[in-house]
Amino acid sequence: MSREEVLRAVNAQKPNDFYVWDGKSEDDKPLTQKEMKEGLAAYKKRGRPFSAFTKKQIAIRLDPEVIEAFQKEGPGWQTRMNNALKDWLQHREH
Repeated sequence: MSREEVLRAVNAQKPNDFYVWDGKSEDDKPLTQKEMKEGLAAYKKRGRPFSAFTKKQIAIRLDPEVIEAFQKEGPGWQTRMNNALKDWLQHREH
């Protein structure tokens, strides 16, 4: 389809007209109501799952070598740092 044919087809479609599937390509087939609901539900579930234990975001200044030591272990370095601080807190209280 040429660019001109596409533009003519788009311009021929009135804004309030419903889309009519030509039956040729499954990729162009409109979603059913069920598929739309399932798609929206899946979209809303994206991202980090909610936790019963919320953490507090802060700004903290640390020496570069401290940060590098945790980061060199790869992903999850903030969790490891949090666990190290909890471990220190536990040993300090007892």
